[in-house]
Amino acid sequence: MKNGVELIAAERQRQIEQEGWTPEHDAEHDSEELVHAAKCYASAAIANTYSKRNVTYAGYRPGEKAPNQWPWQGSWWKPSADPIRNLVKAGALIAAEIDRLNRIKQNESR
Repeated sequence: MKNGVELIAAERQRQIEQEGWTPEHDAEHDSEELVHAAKCYASAAIANTYSKRNVTYAGYRPGEKAPNQWPWQGSWWKPSADPIRNLVKAGALIAAEIDRLNRIKQNESR
């Protein structure tokens, strides 16, 4: 079984190879979109737990449309019923944002 870091790295690689979310594409998201999307998936992970008690978390209940904070079209909102999968997606989005910010910092230091 892969650990959390391995799962996140594999998801990030999948996003690049299968979805086409390359570093160049990520560079276009300069209004914190990647962080907001990660926050939505992390909230979905928590909501998966709360849903067993019929509670809405952070404005989201599993099975509903994308949260208001979701930065893109609703069709791109693809939460899982598995909280671990949602956390992996959140982690991969955070990793993409860290890489984006590091590239900016590197370019500024040249």
